[in-house]
Amino acid sequence: MNKLLETIKIVNGMAPFLAFHNERLNHARQILFNAHDQIDLNSFIIAPSQSEIYKCRVIYSKTIEMVEYSHYKPRHFKTFKVIEDDNIVYDFKYLNRENLNRLLRFKGQADDILIIKKGLVTDTSITNVAFLSEDKWLTPSTPLLKGTTRERFLKEKKIVEARIILEDLNNFSKMAIMNALLGFIVIENFKLG
Repeated sequence: MNKLLETIKIVNGMAPFLAFHNERLNHARQILFNAHDQIDLNSFIIAPSQSEIYKCRVIYSKTIEMVEYSHYKPRHFKTFKVIEDDNIVYDFKYLNRENLNRLLRFKGQADDILIIKKGLVTDTSITNVAFLSEDKWLTPSTPLLKGTTRERFLKEKKIVEARIILEDLNNFSKMAIMNALLGFIVIENFKLG
């Protein structure tokens, strides 16, 4: 069976929002591996205490298999190549990202891709997305992966789910990308190609 991955941001020796990672990890273990015990990632993460930002990668299946740390260097995004794929599935955060990497090969000069599945907006290759409509941030109700930051922002009512089709994208003034490492990044003048 495929291995899975949690990517966790470590700031000043702390892993904020770890409860959302625990929830996703244990849900995936239960569905994919029939594991009913609960793992608390606090028991496995020994965060570097430096003031820098680190990326922690937890590789797991039924049990935790590896925890690794690296310095985090944020990427910058402004341009997105729209890619349509009606068959892509990435409902769990698999270590094997070949389905996504295959689509990335078509991004050309864009910073990332925006994936459309069956006419509906989903995600970029590494983030969930949201779009500003009047005074509300809308996130697609059809994400490929329910990211931890997306789930947290939904719970805090900072974003709301909506059915977003490809044609809707021209109506939005701003786009935001979100994941555990980036947080919620607003892109003022996003470009789609």
